[in-house]
Amino acid sequence: MSNPLADPTDPTDPSVASAPDAAAPDGTVDQAATDEVVAELEETLEETEEHDLFPYQAIVLTSFGGPEAPEEVMPFLRRVTGGRGIPDERLEEVAEHYLHFGGRSPINDQNRALIEAIRAELARRELAIPVLFGNRNSEPFLADAFREAHAEGMTRLLSVTTSAYSCYSSCRQYREDIAGAQIELREEGKEVHVDKIRQYWNHPGFSGANARIVGEAARQRYEATGVVPHLVFVTHSLPNSMDDTSGPGDDEGNLYSRQHLELSAAIAAETAATLGTEVEHDLTYCSRSGPPSQPWLEPDVNDHLRVLKERGVESVVLAPIGFVSDHMEVVFDLDTEAAETAEELGMDLLRVPTVGTDTEFVMGLVDLALERAAQARGEEPATPTWPGGEVRPAICRPGCCPNLRVAKPAACGSD
Repeated sequence: MSNPLADPTDPTDPSVASAPDAAAPDGTVDQAATDEVVAELEETLEETEEHDLFPYQAIVLTSFGGPEAPEEVMPFLRRVTGGRGIPDERLEEVAEHYLHFGGRSPINDQNRALIEAIRAELARRELAIPVLFGNRNSEPFLADAFREAHAEGMTRLLSVTTSAYSCYSSCRQYREDIAGAQIELREEGKEVHVDKIRQYWNHPGFSGANARIVGEAARQRYEATGVVPHLVFVTHSLPNSMDDTSGPGDDEGNLYSRQHLELSAAIAAETAATLGTEVEHDLTYCSRSGPPSQPWLEPDVNDHLRVLKERGVESVVLAPIGFVSDHMEVVFDLDTEAAETAEELGMDLLRVPTVGTDTEFVMGLVDLALERAAQARGEEPATPTWPGGEVRPAICRPGCCPNLRVAKPAACGSD
């Protein structure tokens, strides 16, 4: 792969060394040939610098990671929980979730599919830029992705994370891992600069895709049964303390739960408009871990299904808006546990897809990359939002979503 920022005046650059010889056989300079070579190189450089994702040389899809074989499950869980003192006995309980599916999490395959979809969208827009893959907790690791980029001469990278909301685990922890990977490369004498796109919970590519998916599912159930389904939105639970400190240090906190509540209400309103009738909805949580003495966000989705049944609700559309793809928290917590709860209750439950590789979502990610590139060039691009008008900054403000256990360097921020 060639270096898109090669210097045409550098005689050591292979693109220059392989240029046509501008000297005539008698040793005199052929000015026409020289002008032609210079013009060609200038045109190449100009085209490179003017692509809409400049100054970035590669996009890195940055994700959580997951095991892909039974023997990888426990090492993966130890990496995820490193430094928290969780005994192997507790991890073995969680490991059963993965072993239930043959020890292979679906997340990496889903991310590979998302990468291919992003590449196709970039090609459709005639944007020739590589898309790499780096995980926090499993191969391919983030540092390896940066190392691969550096080996190809790409030192200005853009991280696209697979997490849409604002809190420590879904934003700052990614920033810490980016910084950790940069430090690892720096110790090898390799420097890479990394920016990231903004948190996109209310970018129309994500929020609009979710609204369409939920609205269509609710319409189908309503037309088939004549019963307006109850919308139950689901996201990953967090310790209350992490939610309390989500957002900038000088803000009111609870940004994580507030973002979910706002998006849930907006999607419910859109669904009601689609059906032409009122639609009830709630926000619930899944995947709680940690000691029982530590308060986590509630209600749990299974507990809430039981409450709804007691209230006489018979039909539920379950919408995992907190997740980008159908990974373990979805296929186990919802498709297995919540489905079993609904069957036990005799409740009609339809779980809608996550945005995955939905065209609207993929186009939105590319739009977010273009938005960040324009900002990096000093421009002021449009920053669309729905619902609301709050735009999360791509460069996080001081004290945003702090690490409550230990202070670590974090990239892509102003602190």
